Amino acid sequence: MATEASAKVIDGKKHINEQNVLNAVCIEKDVDGFHPLNIGRLARRGKRAVVIGGSNIVGMPAALLLQRKDATVSVVHSRTKNPEKFIREADIIIAAVGRANMVKGSWIKPGAVIIDVGINPVEDAKSPRGYQLVGDMCCDEASKITSAITPVPGGVGPMTVAMLLSNTLTSAKRIHSLK
Repeated sequence: MATEASAKVIDGKKHINEQNVLNAVCIEKDVDGFHPLNIGRLARRGKRAVVIGGSNIVGMPAALLLQRKDATVSVVHSRTKNPEKFIREADIIIAAVGRANMVKGSWIKPGAVIIDVGINPVEDAKSPRGYQLVGDMCCDEASKITSAITPVPGGVGPMTVAMLLSNTLTSAKRIHSLK
């Protein structure tokens, strides 16, 4: 049962206090980036952000959301000349291009925050499946330089599934006039 500190009352019903739960997660284990310190790193106004990939599914929506938070946003794509130059200046990097290990550690500004959306299979004879999944970032290199990075697999993917399920439930409730 939730304690008063961890619960809040909405419409006469007790609900889990989301902020208290998020605060309870150890920042070193916050793979989804929801801890208030990680959100703060992303949402500080006026940061330089680079979105790698301009798709309508990830790239453009991410760029627009960052702009709304007053970030100076550059979108790097296949025709961008010298993409490393833009990436090196970024405080926030969202990689959504679909090229395994495209972004090298030497391209990353120390302390940058990285959200790696790429999911790329690469051959791996040691794996039972014959491949492993990696992101668009060279994670081993990047994790030594960044202040925060989402892992692949296990970072953005599970959150995408959770949000799709949540949105599906919301839609079904709306269609059937349920609360």
